[in-house]
Amino acid sequence: MFDNPVIVVGLGNPGFEYEDTRHNIGFMVVDEVSVRLRCMWKPGKGEYLFSQSTIGGKKIILVKPLTYMNNSGSALIEVLERFPTPERNILAVVDDVAISLGTIRVRAKGSDGGHNGLRSLIYYLNSNEFPRIRCGIRNENTPSKHEMADFVLSPFENDERNEVEKMVRTAADAVEEFIRSGIERTMNLYNTRSRDISE
Repeated sequence: MFDNPVIVVGLGNPGFEYEDTRHNIGFMVVDEVSVRLRCMWKPGKGEYLFSQSTIGGKKIILVKPLTYMNNSGSALIEVLERFPTPERNILAVVDDVAISLGTIRVRAKGSDGGHNGLRSLIYYLNSNEFPRIRCGIRNENTPSKHEMADFVLSPFENDERNEVEKMVRTAADAVEEFIRSGIERTMNLYNTRSRDISE
């Protein structure tokens, strides 16, 4: 299915102050995958960290851009210079304020949906034809659009932690399924299952 490496890029912001914030759910998911695969993070030849392993005999490159969210695409281009692969082999993992906390959505392609990190990936790739896993961060206190920047950069509340951890594990499962089985099966499994995650 994948003749070239599969690149899984989790979006977030580097630095301790952003570690547990809503905008960093992509980092959390690729960290979970790296723990499962027992592979270490290393500095890349550019502004990113990477970790590599195999799943089902397929080479996987996990990536955390260090360029901050709004410039994530520039780091991905540096990764592709070292590990060339077609867009269909690039899986982005991002937060989504339009989706309720605990829910994931898997898509084969699409617009940025107002997400600055996805917008940067689309700009640098000059394409939106890459799969993505969107992880919900919305709660009952999600503010209006003009206050959204503070919300996405805020840490999760203590009473949200269990739901976040469960969602991270589910998203990591979806990453593994994508690598083993491809995007169609992953969408079929996890877009149905995701309706039940927060119940």
